Amino acid sequence: YLSLIGGVCLSFYDWYCDLPPASPQVWGEQTDVPESADWYNSSYIMAWGSNVPQTRTPDAHFFTEVRYKGTKIVSVTPDYSEVAKLSDIWLNPRQGTDAAMAMAMGHVILTEYHAKGQSDYFDDYTRLYSDMPFLVQIDEQDGVYVAGRTLRASDFADNLGQDNNPDWKTAVIDANTDQVVIPNGTVGSRWGEDGNWNLEAKGLADGNEIWPLKSLVKKHDEVISVGFPYFGNLGNDQPIFVATDHDSVLFHNIPVRKIKTRDGDKYVATVFDLMLANYGVDSGLGGDNVAKSYDDDLPYTPAWQEKITGVSRDKVITVAREFADNADKTRGRSMIIIGAAMNHWYHMDMNYRGVINMLVMCGCIGKSGGGWAHYVGQEKLRPQTGWQPLAFALDWHRPPRHMNGTSFFYNHANQWRYEKLGVDEILSPLADKKKWEDYSLIDCNVRSERMGWLPSAPQLEENPLELTKLAKEAGKPTADYIAERLKDGSLNMSCEDPDNPKNFPRNMFIWRSNILGSSGKGHEYMLKHLLGTQNGVLGKDIGERGAKRPSEVVWHDKAPEGKLDLVVTLDFRMSTTCLYSDIVLPAATWYEKNDLNTSDMHPFIHPLSRAVDPAWESRSDWDIYKGLAKKFSELCPGHLGEETDVVALPILHDTPGELAQGLDVKEWKKGEIDPIPGKTMPAYVDVVRNYPDTYKKFTALGPLMTKIGNGGKGISWNTEPEYKFLGELNHVVTEEGVSKGMPRIESDIDATEVILSLAPETNGQVAVKAWGALEKFTGRAHKHLALPKQDEKIRFRDIQAQPRKIISSPTWSGLEDEHVSYNAGYTNVHELIPWRTLTGRQQFYQDHSWMRDFGEGFCVYKPPINTKTLAPVEDQKSNGNPQIALNWITPHQKWGIHSTYSENLLMQTLSRGGPIVWMSEVDAQKIGVEDNDWIELYNVNGAIACRAVVSQRVNEGMCMMYHAQEKIINTPGSEMTGHRGGIHNSVTRAVVKPTHMIGGYAQLSYGFNYYGTVGSNRDEFVICRKMDKVDWMDEPKDGVSGNHDHEELA
Repeated sequence: YLSLIGGVCLSFYDWYCDLPPASPQVWGEQTDVPESADWYNSSYIMAWGSNVPQTRTPDAHFFTEVRYKGTKIVSVTPDYSEVAKLSDIWLNPRQGTDAAMAMAMGHVILTEYHAKGQSDYFDDYTRLYSDMPFLVQIDEQDGVYVAGRTLRASDFADNLGQDNNPDWKTAVIDANTDQVVIPNGTVGSRWGEDGNWNLEAKGLADGNEIWPLKSLVKKHDEVISVGFPYFGNLGNDQPIFVATDHDSVLFHNIPVRKIKTRDGDKYVATVFDLMLANYGVDSGLGGDNVAKSYDDDLPYTPAWQEKITGVSRDKVITVAREFADNADKTRGRSMIIIGAAMNHWYHMDMNYRGVINMLVMCGCIGKSGGGWAHYVGQEKLRPQTGWQPLAFALDWHRPPRHMNGTSFFYNHANQWRYEKLGVDEILSPLADKKKWEDYSLIDCNVRSERMGWLPSAPQLEENPLELTKLAKEAGKPTADYIAERLKDGSLNMSCEDPDNPKNFPRNMFIWRSNILGSSGKGHEYMLKHLLGTQNGVLGKDIGERGAKRPSEVVWHDKAPEGKLDLVVTLDFRMSTTCLYSDIVLPAATWYEKNDLNTSDMHPFIHPLSRAVDPAWESRSDWDIYKGLAKKFSELCPGHLGEETDVVALPILHDTPGELAQGLDVKEWKKGEIDPIPGKTMPAYVDVVRNYPDTYKKFTALGPLMTKIGNGGKGISWNTEPEYKFLGELNHVVTEEGVSKGMPRIESDIDATEVILSLAPETNGQVAVKAWGALEKFTGRAHKHLALPKQDEKIRFRDIQAQPRKIISSPTWSGLEDEHVSYNAGYTNVHELIPWRTLTGRQQFYQDHSWMRDFGEGFCVYKPPINTKTLAPVEDQKSNGNPQIALNWITPHQKWGIHSTYSENLLMQTLSRGGPIVWMSEVDAQKIGVEDNDWIELYNVNGAIACRAVVSQRVNEGMCMMYHAQEKIINTPGSEMTGHRGGIHNSVTRAVVKPTHMIGGYAQLSYGFNYYGTVGSNRDEFVICRKMDKVDWMDEPKDGVSGNHDHEELA
């Protein structure tokens, strides 16, 4: 519905902090993981931050059963959780320091299995399937050598014989000939040429077999000293995070070759040699910062991590050796099940890349029983390419309007106005500070949107329907007209002045999301600035503090309150979001509607079937939006007719557009380059909408499915047979109008049949076509993977009778097969299909200039950020009780699905009947709190009132409020705010990270729910104290007091 009328669809996977940016960075894939049955094929499992028996109860049997086969299990959690009970070894690093431990394990693995060459399997795997052999230019910067971008074909006078995309073809040295060559499979071969995008070990120029050289240690021209950034010495207001006293720049001896390029002689090194140095591993060239022993107190040794994480160096060495030894002997059957908790820290990608590096070093990715297993709810939409045309109205209009949720709420809930984290605090010590000195985090986001890296919503300060008319009057294509006006300053993007009423979001439809509750990072800011209602914000904004203002955003002294005019929520329960909404549309729940369901945990598609009619006024989601479309269409005449809209389209991953600026970042706003739609700025695409036809379009499958076809992740195929079949199955529209003769989509079952018919995962003929489309890119045979199921066509009635196993599809990286469990990366390794990255391989090194400026070219340990949220309110309103600062952690609960079920009366009766926070016995004793006491937790973002659960299983210095406890049950007032206590998000505020704003650069390009800013929340601290009085606020303000003594309620 929203896409038909040109509305904006907000992403959620990134906002919920379920999206691990490390996955797009390393693999060019949003998230692809093994099914839980593949745990049973593993022979060494690490459950790292994943509390399997609590949050994956239905699948936990695989986890326990595999131990009877002799599989060893290691759990990594800061608290003594349920998973720790099921493990052979429990490691408990200080929360937020996982990257330090992962780096130390990587140090051991690289030392013993790579530098010393103990594993032929690891060596072969990393040469063929990782970027370890690729060449990196060494740049000189302020008299210091640093790792630069990867060497490209275009760096050579003859482009190494490459005419197509030479800027995007990365180079290796062939050990057979000792020559620099371009191998098959880089992103430059993906677009503009056929048959070379594969992982065959061949040179692109002549097709001869090559063997990539991984190290230059044995054959180099010189050894030079190269600087690497170090962040482990950064302090924090909170003493639980330990800083070391090592230098901010660590110098290592690197073997290099001198290569003749079009710009003169250049030093180059391999990713592998640079990576060894980054880990502090001695490659035989010595140096002050390489370890001679694991007991050396040097960055990334086991001894070094012991200070930071608190975990014994001996345990780290033991687990690293066992993990690698098992992977070597079983050819990759070591697995890490990773919990989303590690992804909730600001430097989430360092946590994840540290772990992923271990898996790639040990050849575990794409191997049954091995690899990474990141699970965050039912996020795997298996029939994705069948769902997308229906979800985003791609059968009628392309492109849709998308927006990344995190940037939207950071911007429009005015969370940026309260920002305290400076860009200078997270920059690399090797970066050019002057280049960044004028920019705040919101400035970085605006720059990204202007360059087309991230989407923008609203898009422009003028109505897009009017802009197309003005462009027509000027006799210019809309895109050119907009580009000219943006350049001359007569038109601005909305993101440049978000507090101008012209740029407010006005209407918000919330579908099955508790966006103002369980998922609303910065909850109190949303209440204040989006809704304009009672809130608990205690801090001052940039203006009130007299802090430096953004340079790219117009400043308004008074922040607007109440930007939204209308909030409409569809839900089947009265959530926090419903309570704050203007209109609540009751939706059908389980057994009251027909729908489809898939999961990453198993390979089946199964139905939700309507057994009873929806209760009272509730309707199915399909019927609600169909009703809205009908009424909207009836109201349009006289207001909206056939209009030409213009959609700003960011530079998208898995399109030729991802080859935007390959060598350096240039900004049109600064005059460094021309504004070129789709290259240096968003593309601007005209979309014709006949608004009175919205209902007719909603209830029929549109003509673009035959004119353009369907596809996903860079490949496309013809859908005419499926379109014709759906006309026979669902019948065609017979009424006059735009949809006459087209397949009907009247009911929810009709909609499910559209998805099932169009998706390769549920239609064998489509699967064969999709694999055939991929063959044109790779030049290899793939159709055999789906041919046995070519005649299989799954219908809704089929899955009602029995859930059906889906069909292998090229839009996923595993196989659906009777002989192998689904495992991500399987087709990359076994079918030689490249990863969708710059090099076509799994990437240890991220060479984009912003990544290097923030010191994240290689994985490093970055401590939690200093949020500075306690000092301004620490002594603001004392209640006479002692208080303590605690790290704020919000893990997933067991007894609910997010907030659903948690308010169930039976569950509340069995527990404590209201909001609770867990804390350690040590911390409780310090402030005189006993189990079940009422406590208050607060910082500049807001305050929470709840009961204390005092437990020995919780680490000193942290407290935990299990996710999705809402304030609609037994929540008293806050002494700090004078209003009712908040929810777990009341003490949080979103903080965005510039490296997640990168776009137009191969795998570092925007995609809906694929890449973009992520809503982290774990770096936060709160002040905790015992409440003096508990006010239930159930009396009128001018009536009898609702205060009760603490002892009365105990």
